Amino acid sequence: YDVWQFSPDGKSEPKNVTNGFGRLNNITFRMERTDPDARSFSPKAVVWLDAFNNVNKEAGFFKKALNDKKNPELVVMSANAYSNLVKAKDAERYIFDKGNYQVSPNVYVSTDLKAETKLSSTNPQQAEYNWGTAELVKWTTPKGFKSEGILYKPENFDPNKKYPMIVYFYEKVSNTLNGYIPPSPTPSRLNIPYFVSNGYLVFTPDISYETGYPGRSAEEFINSGVESLKKNSWVDGSKIGIQGQSWGGYQVAHLITRTNMYAAAWAGAPVANMTSAYGGIRWESGMNRQFQYEKTQSRIGATLWEKPDLYIENSPLFFLPKVNTPLAIMSNDADGAVPWYQGIELFTGLRRLGKPVWLLNYNNEAHNLVLRQNRKDIQIREQQFFDHYLKGAKAPVWMTSGVPAIEKGRSWGFELTDDKP
Repeated sequence: YDVWQFSPDGKSEPKNVTNGFGRLNNITFRMERTDPDARSFSPKAVVWLDAFNNVNKEAGFFKKALNDKKNPELVVMSANAYSNLVKAKDAERYIFDKGNYQVSPNVYVSTDLKAETKLSSTNPQQAEYNWGTAELVKWTTPKGFKSEGILYKPENFDPNKKYPMIVYFYEKVSNTLNGYIPPSPTPSRLNIPYFVSNGYLVFTPDISYETGYPGRSAEEFINSGVESLKKNSWVDGSKIGIQGQSWGGYQVAHLITRTNMYAAAWAGAPVANMTSAYGGIRWESGMNRQFQYEKTQSRIGATLWEKPDLYIENSPLFFLPKVNTPLAIMSNDADGAVPWYQGIELFTGLRRLGKPVWLLNYNNEAHNLVLRQNRKDIQIREQQFFDHYLKGAKAPVWMTSGVPAIEKGRSWGFELTDDKP
């Protein structure tokens, strides 16, 4: 929360420069370097502090004299995201970027950051499109945990209508409430403004984890957040999809083995079998994968031999007979983070069980798609997939009959048909 001053030689006591004001008010402070060439601050300097309110997600700036004991002085806080604050060398004039979900970042100039003059007009063409809004939503999970997330609605939202909804998740994302999201095709995550503009609600819940039970934690927070939103008449509870990439892709795979509440699911680079992934390597770095299960993101908290039951419980592969949700998987053969055979295990397992499943493999592509042509390709397929299951649109050829390997790069399978997948 706060900014601290330390002595490199350790001979003086650390000093809380912001007096604990950040922690007391749930505000995160960070020093702003308004002079990009400066490498230090004078002990008597008045510094600018980047500020973020962790409760309402507003952002802005404070000022603080390093040689006094006063609390930081508020300059501006608003429902925007700020960046790139730079001061003129010989004048009290500042330029900075400011924007939010509805307005792409623009450049402003000001003498005090209160009265400002707009210098740019980025993305004026956005006014011609049905954009959207972003709002913070809160709920309580079945175990009594307080959680929050973001609900994106179309700009022309009508509370008298029912809307399909897609749920996207990856750790905690609510702090991005006021962040602008370009509508360009993404490397892997859900293209939120695109789907919102095309008549979907998009919900991004925060997830907190209990060590040893990452799967159950996802159920606790994601499902309860969805259930809280389903209480609104404008959410079509029968037309809800889920999408995630990497760690989020794993959670997609887990959720569909535990519930049938989702009408469609999309998993990018998922781990399906923690027992086999545990002994693998990250192909890009050569690093052994065991650390991430024992100590970091996968959160098992023990070796495979100490807690084999937890590795099995958190491996979707062992529960595939329970799956009824149609699933699309992206696993790429040059993925340096998640072994792509994890996607193959998931795909072949569901195919063997006669479940509705598709596997997309972009040759020589990474964990997150790099080539724009592939990003555009997956954007089209993702739209067609969710449009079919959540809006009742016709299914494309790639979903009804597939695209054989010998036709790859020649036939895309985008044509819509009257056939059923």
